[in-house]
Amino acid sequence: MRNLVFILGLILCSCNTGFQTADRERILERLEAQVVSWNEGDLDGFMTAYLKTDSLMFVGRGGLNYGHAKTLKNYKRSYPNREEMGRLSFDIFELKALGQNNALVIGAWQLDRVKDTLSGSFSLNWQRVDGDWVIIADHSS
Repeated sequence: MRNLVFILGLILCSCNTGFQTADRERILERLEAQVVSWNEGDLDGFMTAYLKTDSLMFVGRGGLNYGHAKTLKNYKRSYPNREEMGRLSFDIFELKALGQNNALVIGAWQLDRVKDTLSGSFSLNWQRVDGDWVIIADHSS
């Protein structure tokens, strides 16, 4: 019986993804920082949560685009001023560990603007890079 308990313990330990509460908190902190940056009209600050590389993937109504610089350029073209940017809020539905160094966030976004309200859904693939969490793929609709 003691061997069975030991074996079950080993199995449970081997299932540990290495994803900690601190990882979850850091991702949520980065999402909150995005909201703050957006609401201050700071698109460059908003983009600091994204991997700063040409391999960043962003899928939106325009299809698949690659690259941090292109994603930032598209945001600046679509939201050229504070009025167009409105006030952003996120509603997080799920934050799921996909191993020790990857996570998936599913949620909804809303932009409250003077002239209208825009809203949609998103899925964000996060990866631990150089000790911090960054978005490596964003699908927003």
